[in-house]
Amino acid sequence: MEQGKKEELQRSKGNKSVVWEYVEAIIIAIILAFIIRKFVIQAYKIPSGSMLETLQIGDHILVNKFVFSFKDPKRGDIIVFKYPGDKKRDFIKRLIGLPGETVEIRDKKVFVNDVQMDEPYVVYKDHSNVFNKDHFAYYYDSYARNRDNFGPITIPENKYLMLGDNRDFSQDSRYWGLLDRELIEGKALIIYWSWNGDETSLINKVRWNRIGMLLH
Repeated sequence: MEQGKKEELQRSKGNKSVVWEYVEAIIIAIILAFIIRKFVIQAYKIPSGSMLETLQIGDHILVNKFVFSFKDPKRGDIIVFKYPGDKKRDFIKRLIGLPGETVEIRDKKVFVNDVQMDEPYVVYKDHSNVFNKDHFAYYYDSYARNRDNFGPITIPENKYLMLGDNRDFSQDSRYWGLLDRELIEGKALIIYWSWNGDETSLINKVRWNRIGMLLH
């Protein structure tokens, strides 16, 4: 009888050990998920059309958050960063101007160190050539004149000039200034999901052709 009680007690301890192993595994998984999200890879959803056609409203992307710990951003990188005007908001734009460079926009064309850039990713949605202040009412009084003609401006150390691919309808460095390096969160890598909320058919809501698309 006494031997049976000892065996029962041992089994009870064994059950507690299994439960604790599960708890430990869950805790470790949560910690790892937090570390990965904070420092390695994070998912974002595109809410606006400022990066059309490269990024569509409803695209879900993965962002590499550690890549710039080992190297500097380069021209053409699509970057997620904290908006300088409100650091609780995340913006995504393309890096155009690097420290030490002189950037100027003349009639919508971008010149870096007086050489015109080749920008196959850029689209112009406003064909009227008349700036519609309603799209940027908050900035209009001070910055409206800078949409199609901007600069020249020489970029200081540790700052970058960021522009949206949907050049006529993007709140970017033309309006809020240059981006500090410390506000950069990561580089956009890939579209892992894309959802078109405007489609009425459920099957057409998923943009299957965009899933797995690398961003560059």
